[in-house]
Amino acid sequence: MNEVIPQLFTTPLARKLLLAGVWLAVIFALLAVARGYIFARIKNTDTRYKARKALGFTAYLAVLLVLLAIFSDRLASLGMALGVAGAGIAFALQEVIASLAGWVAISFGNFYSVGDRIQLGGIKGDVIDIGMLRTTMMEIGQWINADRYNGRIVRVANSFVFKEPVVNYSADFPFLWDEIVFPVRYGSDWKYARETMAKIADEVVGDYARLSTESWKAMVHKYRIEDLDVRPQITLKADENWFSFTIRYIVDYRKRSTVKDTIYTRLIEEVDASKGRINIASAAIEILTVPELKISRTQENKK
Repeated sequence: MNEVIPQLFTTPLARKLLLAGVWLAVIFALLAVARGYIFARIKNTDTRYKARKALGFTAYLAVLLVLLAIFSDRLASLGMALGVAGAGIAFALQEVIASLAGWVAISFGNFYSVGDRIQLGGIKGDVIDIGMLRTTMMEIGQWINADRYNGRIVRVANSFVFKEPVVNYSADFPFLWDEIVFPVRYGSDWKYARETMAKIADEVVGDYARLSTESWKAMVHKYRIEDLDVRPQITLKADENWFSFTIRYIVDYRKRSTVKDTIYTRLIEEVDASKGRINIASAAIEILTVPELKISRTQENKK
């Protein structure tokens, strides 16, 4: 028994395994030291995340190259066996292979990146990590009636980039168009109402329009798309009940609900300050006058 153990370590395969183990230990030790340096020195979250992912990818690539270099003479004999097993493995792991292909497409196809707000596989949220098999998202919406986090972290298979549309809220143009419909009662000073809404829109979202101009010009240059006016716009529609003013504007995709709240607050403040020049319309029935009713009593005919 004592003679068998030394002989095991003198065989070519045992030496290769021992050498591979040493190299793997060195690679992962260097990886741990580098990660510790990153967390200690790099304070920016985005830079730290990218550095950590790059280190991990580099380490796995180094492991692959080391194993190929050490066991290169044995790979040829395994080629036929791997070819026979390949079909079965591909069928059994087709979802895994599709997710790996999705990871390659995401990495080089500019579908989305960490920090983007997307909708993928029926889930809407902010991308917080992109793995080789799954994309991790901080979900928004669902029972939260706004573009706010609901607290759930969702992992979606990367293969969904081939199965469903990928909606990106922040890729080339990190702004959204939004609108508010504000009803004004007939008899109000509609010209003054329009001027007031234009003033509020420029006050609240005018900066977004100015910031988004360059981004939109880049979009027009990159895609075949109309060169639109990104400034706030006020449109009027008169129906049988009231004036309907629509305030359409550009807003940062992360601040849509906050900006809408600010605009509504300013509108109500201006309505209160208008002293009756602007009145909010409602669907309630308003009775302004009651017609005079005359009731007469007739004496019954005497028999």
